[in-house]
This record gives sequence, structure tokens and C-alpha cells, in this order.
Amino acid sequence: MTLQERTYKSIDAIREKSDSAILFCSLGKDSLVLLDMLYPKFERIVCVFMYFVKGLEHIDRWIGWVKARYPKIEFVEIPHWNLTYILRSGLYCVPNPKVKLLKLADVVKAMQLKYGIHYAFLGMKKADGMNRRLMLKGYEANGYENNGMCYPLADWTQKDVLSYMKQHNLPEPVRYSLKASSGVGFNLDCMLWLEKNYPQDLQRIYKVFPLSERILWEYHNKQN
Repeated sequence: MTLQERTYKSIDAIREKSDSAILFCSLGKDSLVLLDMLYPKFERIVCVFMYFVKGLEHIDRWIGWVKARYPKIEFVEIPHWNLTYILRSGLYCVPNPKVKLLKLADVVKAMQLKYGIHYAFLGMKKADGMNRRLMLKGYEANGYENNGMCYPLADWTQKDVLSYMKQHNLPEPVRYSLKASSGVGFNLDCMLWLEKNYPQDLQRIYKVFPLSERILWEYHNKQN
């Protein structure tokens, strides 16, 4: 049995228990591959995108593409759980000690309750790093499912993901640098990419996190 066949088998096992699924869709490669695999199988798919700053133009364009390619999905946007740490500690903003800290599991539970759907799919892989490998190994015996959280791509590598994308004509998502892909954030590569390609999105980030202007200011000062 090939890796893809094994993956479909684990997806089918969930499909037998439910015709609805939640997919945590970061708009990165893994979640797009997973959406492509889930789409023909489930009657209802709620895609949950966790934003860093809402309304960034380059992200909205991607969301538009996803909705056009998979018209049956429901697409919802919620604040990223990481923001609770950023806002509470006051990273590039005024600290708010009243913010309740959240973990990914808290957000998954909230979405399960809100939409009345037990199974939530996430595109995490063992190949993503040591912590992921240890976590996913713990769920191996249960078919990579834990409290409704499903990880069908657990055994995939980056090469497998790219190969699937090529086979199924999926476009490469935004890459802020040549390093391991990550979403929008306060890293220099992302800020430089936005400055060059979407300066209006950089200004939107500055509106929410005014002190983050320091990142590029310090970088450009060092270059001079």
C-alpha cells in the first residue's frame, strides 16, 4: 500500500463515522494538500484559518483562490492562539495582562463545539521537527487521531507533499523566505518580503503592532 493509499484509508475511517469535518487551514502546503484530499470525501468541511492580523491583502487573495477551487467549503477566520501570548506580554504592543492564554487544543475544542463537528484535521507531520515527531508518535497506535484531532499526513515528508502538489496541479503558496515555510509573523524575512511585495499589508501590521516598525528600522540601519 502506498503512502497516499494509507492516508486515504485513515481519512475514510473517519468518514465512516462522520460526514462533516473541520480543517485547520493555514494556507500552507500541508493544509492545502489535506484540503484537496478531504474535499471529495466529506459533505461539509469547515476550514478554519487563524490570522495574525486580519485583512491582509496577500492572504485574502489566497483565501479567494481556495474558495473558488473548493466552492462547497465554509471558510472562517479566527485570531491565532499565539496572539494571546503576544498581546499579554506586550510584544510590539501595549501589554494586556487580562488576556487569557490559549493553546491550539483550546481553539480546536472551541471550533468542535461551535460547529458541532467532532473531527478536526491538522496537517502536521513527524518530519516537521523533534517535538512534532514525539507528539505524533504518541498517536500512532490510534491511527493518528486523538480526541477528534486527526493527523493523516503524519508520515509524509516535504518531498511527498511537493510531489502530491505537482500531481494535482496545486500552486505553491506564499513563501516569505527560502527557509522552512512559516506564516506571517515578526520575523525579518516575512517583514522584508512584505516591504517588497505588499507594503500596504506591512502598514496594516504596523497599525495593530506599532512597535514592530523597529524590526525593519534596525535592519536597514545596520545595512547603511
